[in-house]
Amino acid sequence: MIAELNHRERATLKAVAGGHAEISCSSEPDLFIDGLACCDQPTAHRLARLGFVEPARAGKWGERVPALLTDKGTSALAGPDTIAA
Repeated sequence: MIAELNHRERATLKAVAGGHAEISCSSEPDLFIDGLACCDQPTAHRLARLGFVEPARAGKWGERVPALLTDKGTSALAGPDTIAA
């Protein structure tokens, strides 16, 4: 199934790609942009579930670590405004 990549998702991926994001180490990770909680955690959770963002390194449960844009996330950001859902 193909879904559109909305403006918030693209902006979130750009923030991660630019090194501005941290992610919590948990089963449903939260994202933090420039030290502040992302205002759209459902978007952050969706991007993590789709495999577009992940922790840059292992951490303790609940610890915030740098967020990394995966190869899949890079492709989604560089490609057309659609993603495989």
